[in-house]
Amino acid sequence: MNSQSKRSSLRVFYDADCPRCRKDRVWYEKRVEYGEDIQWVDINTHKDDLEALGIDPKRALLELHVQDEQGRIWRELDAYRLLFGRLPRYRWLGWVIGLPLVKPLLSWLYRLWVRRRLKRQGRLPGSGN
Repeated sequence: MNSQSKRSSLRVFYDADCPRCRKDRVWYEKRVEYGEDIQWVDINTHKDDLEALGIDPKRALLELHVQDEQGRIWRELDAYRLLFGRLPRYRWLGWVIGLPLVKPLLSWLYRLWVRRRLKRQGRLPGSGN
């Protein structure tokens, strides 16, 4: 493959109304390899795209979703593992967060953080907001 060709194509479904999520996107974009094709899709304005892929828009608020080159959907920590796997200096981090004792703990902390953030913003699905 020459340096001009695209290595892969990912679609990252993220919450653009989340300041931390926007910062994470910028962080990732600064570290991605040349030629990597990443499409960032705001879940708040592309609900039809989510539904067409079988992703519940409410669930998309609660966990990151990434579509890989084969059309598979990865969610929550598996989505982060896929993203870190595309960053040469951070591939090890994708491996670490997938470890049997680490993954469940990080998953619990991730869900807790997201639910608190959405509740604080008045956007938590099913909370009557």
